[in-house]
Amino acid sequence: MWAVERSWRMADMFKTAARGSATIRRMALQMRLGWVIVYVDEPAAAAEFYERAFGLRSEFVAPGGSYAQLDTGPTKLAFASYELGEKNFPGGVRRATADGPPPNVEVTLVHEDVDAAYVAALGAGCGPLAEPEDKPHGQRVGYVRDPFGTLVELATPL
Repeated sequence: MWAVERSWRMADMFKTAARGSATIRRMALQMRLGWVIVYVDEPAAAAEFYERAFGLRSEFVAPGGSYAQLDTGPTKLAFASYELGEKNFPGGVRRATADGPPPNVEVTLVHEDVDAAYVAALGAGCGPLAEPEDKPHGQRVGYVRDPFGTLVELATPL
């Protein structure tokens, strides 16, 4: 069900054309982020790496190892096998690589001491992409690539 309403909230950015006029409409359905799933060859190994490198805790690994989920609060970080992606929809997902530009998605992990987190990530096996630096908005941010090809941002809280 759609309600016509004029507002500046993000949900109001959906526009439809009605006989030559644009009307701002609000979605009656409001979604929330539940999981971020990173596709890898070995989900259990990826979860174990994130436990060791970043101090995250494993929530569970599915029987057969095609899916592993970390306890990261209300929004979960999970790893699924490329094969599971191929079962979910034709063609699956594009594989991440360890070279070239990283994929178009990043996982952001937050810590008060980004410099220490960056050093720990490198020591655990991540590749360096950008050393921590202060951003104009007051956040300190560094970037690494995990051994599975995933772009990881290490950041202070906003």
